Amino acid sequence: MDELALYESRLELVDFLVEALHDAPDESFVETLLSGDLRMPDGEVNEPLDRGFDELRTFIEEHRAYDVETVRDALEQEYTRLLVGPRPPVVAHETYYREDADYLGEGLAEVAASYGAAGWSPPDEYPEENDFVVVELAFLRHLIDEQRRGAEEAVGFERVFLDEHALLWADAFTDDLRERTDSRFYVAVADIYAGTLQFEDELVAQLR
Repeated sequence: MDELALYESRLELVDFLVEALHDAPDESFVETLLSGDLRMPDGEVNEPLDRGFDELRTFIEEHRAYDVETVRDALEQEYTRLLVGPRPPVVAHETYYREDADYLGEGLAEVAASYGAAGWSPPDEYPEENDFVVVELAFLRHLIDEQRRGAEEAVGFERVFLDEHALLWADAFTDDLRERTDSRFYVAVADIYAGTLQFEDELVAQLR
């Protein structure tokens, strides 16, 4: 894979996760999913990523005969139950899983400091707290895009962010997501999230 294709693949993985976790997947996303137009990795990448895309392919095959609206409604119901609540079984916030930080407490400032050091602030489309999984994914996307543009310092920012934030709660979060969901789609999302962070971790180690 050439360098440009690698950047595109990294960005597409993060974009998929943002769409899957920011809110219930919308009709356009589900239509792309069921049509088979969603690009997936060729060959093996790493264990969780491979497993996640296998689960996603199975989900697509199981639902290909359904109309888009039916699938969207089912995913909306499960997303709401799983991540919104009123008492969601999965809390997609870093500080919820960090033993060294109060949930939505002082740990939020540490996450914000990582963003600020890289000259980034969450865009208005993400009104959630700084430690929400999709805000962290949006920051990761920013760093990958900066690397694509030739900003070498973005590699260092990503290394610190992975080590001090994203990787510290990924295992616990994805374990909860797999165990608490009733949908193969969100099992797939959990594995793809874990595999994406593992891939980024290994890649950044090579780039430094």
